[in-house]
Amino acid sequence: MENKPIIKYLKDFLDYCEIEKGLSIKTQENYSRFLNKFFKWLKDVKLDHITPKSLTDEIIWKYRLFLSRHTDLKSKKNLKKSTQNYYLIALRSLLDFFIEKNIPSLPPSKIKLAKDRSEREIKFLTIEQLKRLLESPDKTKAIGLRDGAILETLFSTGLRVSELVALDREQIKIRPNIDYLEIAVTGKGQKVRTVYFSRRSLESLKIYLDKRNDMDPSLFINYKPGIEKTGEPRRLSPKSIEDIVKKYIKITGLPIMATPHTLRHSFATDLLAQGVDLRLVQEFLGHKNIATTQIYTHVTSKQLKDIHKKIHNNRDL
Repeated sequence: MENKPIIKYLKDFLDYCEIEKGLSIKTQENYSRFLNKFFKWLKDVKLDHITPKSLTDEIIWKYRLFLSRHTDLKSKKNLKKSTQNYYLIALRSLLDFFIEKNIPSLPPSKIKLAKDRSEREIKFLTIEQLKRLLESPDKTKAIGLRDGAILETLFSTGLRVSELVALDREQIKIRPNIDYLEIAVTGKGQKVRTVYFSRRSLESLKIYLDKRNDMDPSLFINYKPGIEKTGEPRRLSPKSIEDIVKKYIKITGLPIMATPHTLRHSFATDLLAQGVDLRLVQEFLGHKNIATTQIYTHVTSKQLKDIHKKIHNNRDL
C-alpha cells in the first residue's frame, strides 16, 4: 500500500475521514476538492508518480508558491491567504492519515500555513449600528417582516447562515407570555447545540409567521411572484440571506460591508463585551476548539479590562 503514488490515496483518505474521523459528507467533499488541486498540480509539474515517502520540503514549497501566485478564474485575483490555507490544511490532514496508517511520509508539521493578520480582522457592528440595521426593514410589507425576522434571528442566536436556512416553522413554538425560546440546531461536524431567541426576535418572528398563509415547512421563504405555482423550493438559500443582509446595510448606509457572519461576529463580541466567559461564548457559537473563539478577544480587550477594573478594583477583601 505504501508504494502507491500519492495521488492514488484519495479514496483511502476519504474512507478514513468517514469511518475513523467521523467527518461529515460536506467536509469530505471539501477535502476532496482541495486535495484534487494538489494532485492536478503534481500532474502538471510531472510529479504524479511520487509516493508519500518521496514527498519533500522542496515539493511543498513549490506548491505553496503555486497557490500564492495562482489566479482565480472568476475574480481574476490571487487566492486570499485564508483560501490558500484551506488547501494546505487538507494536505496536512492527508499527511496525518499517512502517520495513522504507518505510511512513511513528510511530517504534517512541515506544512506551514500562510499568515496574514489583515485577514484575521473581525468585522462587527456596534450596538448603535445594529439598532439602525434591525429597524431598517419596511414592516408594512410581507418581505419586510421576513427580513426583519431574519436580521433579529441572526443577532439573537449567533447562528451560521447554513443553520439559519435549515430552520423549519415547527421548531419555532412561540407561546403566550414567553419572552425566550431555546431550540437545538445541528451545526458543523453534525454537532448539536442549543441556541436562544430573545424576546425581541420572538416578537419579530411571531408577526412574520402570523402573516404567512402558505403551508411551506421552511421558516424563511422566498416571496418571488408566482413561485408557489412553479414548484420551486421556497426555502431561502444562504446566498439569498447574504443578499438580504447586504441590502439593508446599503439602505442604512453603514460604513462596513457586512454579511450574515458579521452578525454572528457582532453577537459574539457583544457577549464578550458584557463580560460573558469565553468558554460560554464558545458554547453559544458551537466552536469545537476554544482557539477559534479567541479571535474575538482582541476586539473586546478594552471592554473586558474595564469590567475587570470595575469589579476587582472596588472589591474589599
